Amino acid sequence: MGKEQTARALLKEVARACKEFDLLADGDRVAVAVSGGKDSRTLLDLLLRYRERVPFSYDLVALHVVGTAAGFSDLSSVLRPWFEELGVEYHFIPLELPPGEPLPLNCFRCSWNRRKALFLAADRLGCNKLALGHHADDAAATALLNLLFTGRLETLEPKVAFFGGRITVIRPLIYVAAKDLAYYARQSGFPPPPPCPGAADTWRRQIEAFLQSLGPHQDRARANIWRATRKVREGQHS
Repeated sequence: MGKEQTARALLKEVARACKEFDLLADGDRVAVAVSGGKDSRTLLDLLLRYRERVPFSYDLVALHVVGTAAGFSDLSSVLRPWFEELGVEYHFIPLELPPGEPLPLNCFRCSWNRRKALFLAADRLGCNKLALGHHADDAAATALLNLLFTGRLETLEPKVAFFGGRITVIRPLIYVAAKDLAYYARQSGFPPPPPCPGAADTWRRQIEAFLQSLGPHQDRARANIWRATRKVREGQHS
């Protein structure tokens, strides 16, 4: 399957999520969190393509958090030419850590500080939505982590409003499998970002490895986990 065929297949899943959960609307100004990895790069690529196919208009603003304050590599020199080639507005946001923040950051604190930087930047730039690159495997892993360690069957929400609706987080890749994103990234020539030093030690990585170990059965397992979480959520709101 060629790159354009792959893009069309991925766009079907993006369109499905956007329509089912009303993720995008005319006049939206969407900040897209671009870490530099395959998921976020593909997210920006697909949102640009999707805009050409829908009968309404929305603006896209690429945001990259520069995490040198926490010891991460600076990818701005790699991402800048790509953003300019795409013709998209972009901003590099420094990761500003609170005084006394212990280093190295653990996964929770790293995610919290990066998310704070994204929210502040999105709000400052007049964006009403923040698109994150979480995919179907992330949703399944989150559901299993919550079930195993909190006793709750909950997962990532495709759409969540924050600050009284001032900014809404959307996840357009929620129906896209990680393996399909990886395949498209290889076709697109997206270079892998520097590895996170703590990534291999997290429970999330172990859960993700378990899902991948299911081989050809992982698609069905992922879909069943998703259906179970939606049933629980619908029951809570009925």
